[in-house]
Amino acid sequence: MREIVMDTETTGFDPNSGDRIVEIGCLELYNHMPTGETYHVYINPERHMPDEAFGVHGIGPDLLQPPQDPKPGQITLKDKPVFKEVGQSFLDFIRDSKLVIHNAAFDIKFLNAELGWMGLPQIPWEQALDTLAIARKKFPGSPATLDALCRRFGIDNSSRTLHGALLDSEILADVYLELTGGRQPDFGLSAVSTGSSGGDGGDDWRPFPRPAPLPLRITEEETAAHAAFVEAMGDGALWKKLSE
Repeated sequence: MREIVMDTETTGFDPNSGDRIVEIGCLELYNHMPTGETYHVYINPERHMPDEAFGVHGIGPDLLQPPQDPKPGQITLKDKPVFKEVGQSFLDFIRDSKLVIHNAAFDIKFLNAELGWMGLPQIPWEQALDTLAIARKKFPGSPATLDALCRRFGIDNSSRTLHGALLDSEILADVYLELTGGRQPDFGLSAVSTGSSGGDGGDDWRPFPRPAPLPLRITEEETAAHAAFVEAMGDGALWKKLSE
């Protein structure tokens, strides 16, 4: 099963008001395990970067000229490709895989706006899996931000001083695995069921012996045929040693 954990950074909240995507980060999972394959691109939004958005992800702030007082690691987008130069490569990477996104409505809204302006296919809403919705359902009333979920699951996010699409995707992959039951999400191997019938639900529960053995399911003819087969193997037959 192929899944893509992804995140975007933008200039604001509404593509219909002129806001654009400035970064896309994707990480590939196969059977819930990272494969090492990623897709990461910075995008020139062809507009200025609002101070509020710059404060969130540190990208910008002025795309028309280099910053007067650049901060260490600060990223400018003037020389980066515009979305129409990367839109098809993004679709080629995600294909029809499930998209794991925190607050999926926000990212899909922006991606479909950008893809629509290019005349490219839209991403179906059902292709996205929203970890924010999963967290709110699993932990009702509790904070469900990515940072809050990292604290809940003991995931190290100390490098997340600013939002970044690829870094957030890497962190979200760990959060997603925890939300779905860890790296073995469908087997429940790490927990003892509590409250099940036939026991008190304690950690020291042990199965009781059957009050009566189960009846044999082979016929007398089959038993005789097996005994003859073992006898023909000689005195060194393993079956003879096991039955002693």
